[in-house]
Amino acid sequence: MATLCKYPFLLSLCFTFFMFSSASTQEADALLNFKAFIDDPNHSLSSWSNNSGVHHCNWTGITCIPTPSLYVSSIDLQSLNLSGEIPSSICELPYLSHLNLADNLFNQPIPLHLSECSSLETLNLSKNLIWGTIPDQISFDALKVLDLSKNHIEGKIPESIGSLVHLQVLNLGSNLLSGTVPFVFGNFTELAVLDLSQNAYLASAVPTDIGKLEKLEQLFLQRSGFLGEIPESFVGLSNLITLDLSQNNLTGKLPQTLGSSLKNLVSFDVSENKLLGSFPSGICDGKGLKFLSLHTNFFNGSIPESISKCLNLEIFQVQNNGFSGDFPNGLWSLPKVMLVRAENNRFSGELLDSISKAAQLEQVQIDNNSFTGKIPQGLGLVKSLYRFSASLNGFSGEIPPNFCDSPVMSIINLSHNTLSGQIPELRKCRKLVSLSLADNSLTGEIPPSLADLPVLTYLDLSHNQLSGSIAPGLQNLKLALFNVSFNQLSGRVPSSLISGLPASFLEGNPGLCGPGLPNPCSDEHPKHHSSGLTTLTCALISIAFAMAMVIVAAGVFVFHRFSKRKSQPGVWRSVFFYPLRLTEHDLVMGMDEKSAIGNGGPFGRVYTISLPSGELVAIKKLVNFGTQPSKALKAQVKVLAKMRHKNIVKILGFCHSDESIFLIYEFLQKGSLGDLICRPDFELQWSARLRIATGVAQGLSYLHKGYVPHLLHRNLKSTNILLDADYEPKLTDFAIDRIVGEAPFQSTITSEFAHSCYNAPGKESHIRPRLAQIDAFIHLSMSKFPTYASCLIAECRYSKKATEQMDVYSFGVVLLELITGRQAEDIESLDSLDIVKWVRRKVNITNGALQILDPKISSSSSQKEMLRALETALHCTAVMPEKRPSMIEVVKTLESLNSGSCVPSTLDSEEQMQSVGV
Repeated sequence: MATLCKYPFLLSLCFTFFMFSSASTQEADALLNFKAFIDDPNHSLSSWSNNSGVHHCNWTGITCIPTPSLYVSSIDLQSLNLSGEIPSSICELPYLSHLNLADNLFNQPIPLHLSECSSLETLNLSKNLIWGTIPDQISFDALKVLDLSKNHIEGKIPESIGSLVHLQVLNLGSNLLSGTVPFVFGNFTELAVLDLSQNAYLASAVPTDIGKLEKLEQLFLQRSGFLGEIPESFVGLSNLITLDLSQNNLTGKLPQTLGSSLKNLVSFDVSENKLLGSFPSGICDGKGLKFLSLHTNFFNGSIPESISKCLNLEIFQVQNNGFSGDFPNGLWSLPKVMLVRAENNRFSGELLDSISKAAQLEQVQIDNNSFTGKIPQGLGLVKSLYRFSASLNGFSGEIPPNFCDSPVMSIINLSHNTLSGQIPELRKCRKLVSLSLADNSLTGEIPPSLADLPVLTYLDLSHNQLSGSIAPGLQNLKLALFNVSFNQLSGRVPSSLISGLPASFLEGNPGLCGPGLPNPCSDEHPKHHSSGLTTLTCALISIAFAMAMVIVAAGVFVFHRFSKRKSQPGVWRSVFFYPLRLTEHDLVMGMDEKSAIGNGGPFGRVYTISLPSGELVAIKKLVNFGTQPSKALKAQVKVLAKMRHKNIVKILGFCHSDESIFLIYEFLQKGSLGDLICRPDFELQWSARLRIATGVAQGLSYLHKGYVPHLLHRNLKSTNILLDADYEPKLTDFAIDRIVGEAPFQSTITSEFAHSCYNAPGKESHIRPRLAQIDAFIHLSMSKFPTYASCLIAECRYSKKATEQMDVYSFGVVLLELITGRQAEDIESLDSLDIVKWVRRKVNITNGALQILDPKISSSSSQKEMLRALETALHCTAVMPEKRPSMIEVVKTLESLNSGSCVPSTLDSEEQMQSVGV
């Protein structure tokens, strides 16, 4: 004992070393326990091992701090493709303050046990597959940053979140949150960033207590269903830098002193709401504003010249409002402004040469206003300008010779003004794609220099007073639109311009001549056919013979290649998103006639297979699919498999070879809605049908807007809506085009469903014109044929391209099936009509709407709700796509029916029927 007492320092040192060594071992064990719950396909955590010879503080993603020894303070495993579970053992690290697992594939509810991490200050679980609700028991004593964005979290925001009083960043954006937002934000006195954006199912007023957050710098509430007025309390957000309230349902006026109160504002966006009143006064008082967007509201009045104080302004968007008065000239001389959009207002005044001071100006759109005066020469001095669009105004005088001197100029639209004089020679704008000078008073000849512009594609010079001939060089351009109708042109039209474009684009020029035109050219004489084989005939025969030989050779090659493939066993590749004890052999052996469900759809049959655990899964064997690399196929299926929504069937995995693709889905006991409706004993109560309709709408809305990337179903019908044991609907066969390929998908849909009533009228019936060509037609069509132009924009523009409106139409058909209790294409019971035509015919007769309702439902209260739902279905199946509602709007309507707050139906009004395009 005496000996030991002689060396107290040595004893203390040994004890301290033992304690630190023990602590280090415990931390390494805690990390290894965490790793044991993680699926790491890329082996990103390979350094996490006691056998690696690397200290755990140097493992991937680990940061330690000396307090007093090395303790883990941070785990950053972002974007490593990890999945599995987040275990509670992570909280055995006493000094862990930072946990970042963002951009992975963790698929579980919010891990509430992380609240046991007493030192945790930052928790980032964004961009995962986290699902479920935010638990009421959420509690983190020291948390400063909570980021749960871009997941699949649903339900209401609980009031208990207000207990996280130390928060500096709260990000719940891009989820499926719903309901009203609680008034708890006043508790977050340290909050600097609040993001509730892109939660489409919220239906809430903007909480007024947000205005108490004096330290708030970033506020994102866009695309989240907020309604009502912007709270007056927002004037207290003195440190706010970014305010985004766009794409909501906000009404009323802006708080009077909002602009002048937010001195630090850099970005202000309240676009796409229903706001009214005047331009926010004092918005430039802070002089730091860069982004100002008020577009698509009901603002009116003038814009004050004080806008010239915004010396840092880059983006200015006020289009689609009711602003009037002289446009502020000071805006054009702002040194940093890049984008000015003010179309569809009532602005007046002139453009001054001072626009040349806007050295960084790139885009100007001031169409459909009342501007007057001349096009300023200063415009040609802005070398960064690539788009100038000022149609439907009162500009007059000659076009300045330098108006197209910008080397990056691509789009010019000066149509529908009163410009005069000649079109100047255009030589410097070599990147010009579109030039529209239609409906002016221009004279002289078409400049030959236009033929030297290499990428000119859209040229509209119609309805002027141009004379002379059409330069032959123009036929060398790849013109999608060349319209010179209603001028005073004469002479021969280059042959390729006649054969490649509609004759209407040349009409109104009596002096033009050429094949197919009313006036043949004087040097055109009938040609006599010579006897025997001409040189052309011989050439055609030779070409045909050569092509036949190529086809025969190709056929032989394909046959041998196919035979070789058939003689060799396919190489299977499997990807499971859930732990499935299943092999490719199990799949192939289990798919037989006994396990098949139904007769199969156009993309293949569905089979049920029992796993070793006894659980059933559904296997869809795809046919009619294109060829794409394994890596690309995996990426596409992974996009679909990451979806987590209660009304969308889960993809559990897939297997594929060169010959087959097997998609593995969760199995649902009740089969499809279509199978249920066709049963003779189908007597589901209206409340259950409405719940099914609401669920389908929610799933479809999630595909359209709630999931990133946004997707389309493209094959929605009652047989592709499955029901679980509680009759909760789940969409299946969604976005199959991403797997089979666009061409096979289009071919299959066209052949199988060309006449299906689930397809919107015209869905596959038009030839798809090039998008840009249609854009070029629109400005002319609007003025002369407004009804045709409306159709052109809404349907013809994407005539063969899938759109959300087509999915909405298909949903409307499903809703009609639920309302009528009839199958959509049961011709015998629908007077030889499909269900949409049958309903439209019935609705237009006296008491016809009541005859549509399923007679098995006799309750008067239910029938009132059914009539309201019928109105929604008619809106969804409107002939004109632009009259169909979005699925978000449909969800809100059906949810109001569920809550019993529906308004009386107006289906007895003929005007109402016409308003929805019936």
